[in-house]
Amino acid sequence: MVGRSSFLIVANRLPVDRNVEQDGTASWRRSPGGLVTAIAPVMQRRHGAWLGWHGAADEELEPFEQDGMSLIPVPLSATEVELYYEGFSNATLWPLYHDVVAPPIFERPMWETYRAVNERFANAAAEAAEEGAVVWVQDYQLQLVPAMLRKLRPDLRIGFFLHIPFPPVELFWRLPWRRELVEGLLGADLVGFQLPGGAANFRRLCRRLLGVPYKGNEIFLEDRVVTTQAFPISVDFGELDSMVREPQVISRAKEIRMELGDPEHVLLGVDRLDYTKGIGQRLEAFGELLKEGRIGPGEAVFVQIATPSRERVDEYRRLRDDIELQVGRINGENSVLGNQPIQYFHQSYGKQELAALYLAADVMLVTPLRDGMNLVAKEYVSCHHDLHGALVLSEFAGAADELRQSFLVNPYDVEDVKRQMLTAMRATPHELARRMRTMRRRVATYDVDRWASEFLTALETPASAPATSHSASWRSG
Repeated sequence: MVGRSSFLIVANRLPVDRNVEQDGTASWRRSPGGLVTAIAPVMQRRHGAWLGWHGAADEELEPFEQDGMSLIPVPLSATEVELYYEGFSNATLWPLYHDVVAPPIFERPMWETYRAVNERFANAAAEAAEEGAVVWVQDYQLQLVPAMLRKLRPDLRIGFFLHIPFPPVELFWRLPWRRELVEGLLGADLVGFQLPGGAANFRRLCRRLLGVPYKGNEIFLEDRVVTTQAFPISVDFGELDSMVREPQVISRAKEIRMELGDPEHVLLGVDRLDYTKGIGQRLEAFGELLKEGRIGPGEAVFVQIATPSRERVDEYRRLRDDIELQVGRINGENSVLGNQPIQYFHQSYGKQELAALYLAADVMLVTPLRDGMNLVAKEYVSCHHDLHGALVLSEFAGAADELRQSFLVNPYDVEDVKRQMLTAMRATPHELARRMRTMRRRVATYDVDRWASEFLTALETPASAPATSHSASWRSG
């Protein structure tokens, strides 16, 4: 490793994907996604480094430069991918943190591998960070890293941001390794969450589990103060707003509508294929509206994009089968010659095609059963400078706290989803413009650059000194 960095990102994945050409030559390109979009410019300005797994098992790579970023690969074996990533991260923590939508799996080999991989990341970060560096650890796969890193390098300023929800105490309490995870997070100087409720859940948990006091956003340890705060992540509003004004994107949006038979209403869902996203519930609602005759033949087409996700995990394979059967049944019962009411695509799309889809859609359906934020909702709003379009949004998505002018629904209540889908489809242009204008103002103001800037400003601002005596104003949880 050549040199050390004063600013280090530690994440499960590097911000690049390897692209192999037909002739076998390989190259790297920047990964899509909000995290990379948010942090890459900050890294380039600060000449920082990004530490993470490069995506291939049983392969070790030397650090390399790409797109103006210093990248430090951390190797994972195939067994570690299975037990740490697919296992503890996505079969234990993911369902537990998402309100136990699916039952979490508690297995010791998964936990032991998770701990070992976190230790490897912490050791690599300790090697890569220069004296007094700022280290920003990302997400649920690496919750032990802050404390491990602090033990190795107490000189560092350490931040952690959780991109998914943090559950209530009653749910987290089920975890056999609850104490280790909480102590791991408390290694950070600043622990960031999507919503104030997640930060409050964490503070109450620290009080109940460890007996540590807190006041306001601050948790008081014996020798340090840990700040806990909400930083709702966002999107690059300017990039999306510019993209949908480009002639080729506008033209593609018109083509999409024509390819769909130019229906009166185009409804759109864009999700990773995940059981937390509420895809089955929204399909059920749309199918019932067709069956009841409240949506006429050819009046509306529902385009559902389900991006492949974690396909080696049994729960996800079962979900894919269930969704495909549901789509087939609804189409079989409601199609007319030359027209299928649901167009289902199990594939990924590039930025421009997604922007054209957003622009083409009259109604965007974002109805997760639980979601930390959901950037699709903000992307859709960013793409409608025409002030056309309606957002039907789950109350259980973090974005609902900001996008109050959407058509909010309880995704567990199929009748509510049906009612709001119809309300969104029948809304007047004036009503849609009023709602969209307010939502766009919010997303434009609190964009992804502001998210990163506010987190790093808070991280680099020292918290108040530890209190010398316990006062009655400390919360007891």
